[in-house]
Amino acid sequence: MKIKNAKTKVGLSLLSAGMLLLVGCSEEGSSGSDGESGSSLDSIDVMTMSYEPDPTQNDSPVVKELEELTGKKINLLFIPSTTYGDRFNVTLASGNLPHVMLGDKSPSYISAVRDGAFWDLTDYLGDYENLQINDIVKENVSIDGRVYGIPRARPLGRNAAVIRKDWLENVGMEMPETIEDFHAILKAFTEDDPDGNGEDDTYGMAISEHEEPWNIMQMWFGAPNKWGFDDNGELIPDFTTDEYREALVWFNQIYDEGLINEDFAIMDPTQWTNPMINGEVGIIVDVADTSGRIQKGMVEKDPELDDVLDVFGAVSGDHGLVTKPTTGYHSVFSISTTSVKTEEELKEVLSFLNDLNSEEGQILAMNGIEGRHYELDNGVFTDLTLEDESLKQEFQSLNQMQMYLPEEKFHKPEETALQARSQQVMDENEAIVQPDPAYPLVSKIYAQRGQQLDNIIGDARIKYIIGELDDAGFDEAIDTWMSSGGGDYVKEINELYAEAQSSKE
Repeated sequence: MKIKNAKTKVGLSLLSAGMLLLVGCSEEGSSGSDGESGSSLDSIDVMTMSYEPDPTQNDSPVVKELEELTGKKINLLFIPSTTYGDRFNVTLASGNLPHVMLGDKSPSYISAVRDGAFWDLTDYLGDYENLQINDIVKENVSIDGRVYGIPRARPLGRNAAVIRKDWLENVGMEMPETIEDFHAILKAFTEDDPDGNGEDDTYGMAISEHEEPWNIMQMWFGAPNKWGFDDNGELIPDFTTDEYREALVWFNQIYDEGLINEDFAIMDPTQWTNPMINGEVGIIVDVADTSGRIQKGMVEKDPELDDVLDVFGAVSGDHGLVTKPTTGYHSVFSISTTSVKTEEELKEVLSFLNDLNSEEGQILAMNGIEGRHYELDNGVFTDLTLEDESLKQEFQSLNQMQMYLPEEKFHKPEETALQARSQQVMDENEAIVQPDPAYPLVSKIYAQRGQQLDNIIGDARIKYIIGELDDAGFDEAIDTWMSSGGGDYVKEINELYAEAQSSKE
């Protein structure tokens, strides 16, 4: 494999010389390989983020156990999450990269990939049992059709709806299976006194200014996930399809019928769950695990409400059962071509990451050391750090160097019934998720005009839902989108997609 040892073309005008002097691949400097062909890496530097003010130190007993497991000395450089993006760019500009570096699909990362700063891992990952990536996630993390980073996996099927199952019983209905069922339940929760207090004080579904519930629900009608294909195999935006418009009509209907909150377009997302916690609303379309947070809030207000919620993943329309996936990851670990110079060294680093992501590695990073940080009694997990918070510092930041591939393998406390149900729904959703075929593509036009283009359609959707825009008005918004750069964007996306498909052949 040919490697370009080129420094990335990050805009140095954005970086001060003083900042550049501060950066290094670790606080103690890079260690390990001397760069000669065939040399071995005795230690591996890993740069990742931390959410704790006092992250886990390199001399932690848990880090020492991980070193024993992987056979490598580990030099961890934790950067505060709030400043990680800036530090990432500074490190790239310095050219002094750690062996392993956390990044995301930012413009600077993509530029670094294209300048040869990171290894192309596409043809190597299949050889490592604990580095297997879901096909959808592999597409999502790819750049120009190739994989340059190992993703930190997150549930693909996380999107779901939380529902008051006690209200369902009160109105004599069952969990919805179709859009028609869903609509009928929204009406019953609004009109049939589901809480039995004799007051007209409930409604069907709460929505905030966060647009994702609309994106999730419109796919139930058969609308594509952001981009779909026309009859000629060309990529087209979701809002140009008949199925999207069908969903819009339905959204306007449930708004006119008072089945959702009138103030959804200005409702603060941080207040979104309050109506359900306060007993005002019966459904929220969000993510499955938000059910636990809602239940906690409800129980704090009324301890008897400890088993009133359920979760479902999607309801079916004319196009069957489908749901919108998440991206399936949060950042990726990439391997530097300047610090890891040979294919032999690359395989050493991949073996290190493979061991780190083994069951034993995940348990150490997430649970700590048995007998010190936790106990297992007949398979029942007990967290000892709850009694001594100081012990948690010995491993709490290590979750930021985990990838959870191909699945989570660490110990967890015993699940509640609602947590088990949420996990079941997320697992089942993976069979019905529909990926965005254009997500892996890097558009220059969108980088320049994306916010403007998104606002045109986002504003038009809201106006249509609340009745301020009809079909003709929405068509005009599409025309404005096309003439404001959207037409060029569609053309560019199709060209990028064709190139990406060719690179896989």
